[in-house]
Amino acid sequence: MARVIHVFRQPDRFVAGTVGEPGERTFYLQATEDVRTVSVQLEKQQVSVLAERISALLDEVQRRFDAELPGSTPEDLVDTEPLAVPVDEEFRVGTMGLGWDAESEAVVVELLAVTEEEIDESVVLDDTEEGPDALRVFLSPVHARAFAERAERVINAGRKPCPLCNEPLDPAGHICPRQNGYRRSEEV
Repeated sequence: MARVIHVFRQPDRFVAGTVGEPGERTFYLQATEDVRTVSVQLEKQQVSVLAERISALLDEVQRRFDAELPGSTPEDLVDTEPLAVPVDEEFRVGTMGLGWDAESEAVVVELLAVTEEEIDESVVLDDTEEGPDALRVFLSPVHARAFAERAERVINAGRKPCPLCNEPLDPAGHICPRQNGYRRSEEV
């Protein structure tokens, strides 16, 4: 079957979001342009790494090319809306690619579907007919910064971390490895 590459050159919206309650959330990235919406599922850690790397890429572009890039997101670009429903997953993300397109002055995010086989790096950010399905999104620097900031907010909206071990605290309780597996008794 031929590879499907969903390309969004000027997306109206590209956001990270979740479905479910903290502790049981499923993470998605969603790209929308005109009437077309594509959602892909990924891990929380992948969202975190992508946000971190986009910020680092913007800082590097600013340093290398002496470009004027936003330090933070303008108020009118802050997106706090939930994901567009229904959230129909196109694929689960395995490999992620990130780049800078100097010609269009845009950050390019490419998300490849998880596969059984090892992925050749040459298929990332390429239009070859062989390889996993992909979502490719071009973002202006200000929209890339807005994406990274929202992704950080989405990640931090989950369960609070334990002050000792940094693992997420469950409402039903938490056995902290730093306390050698013991719980503190509330009855003293």
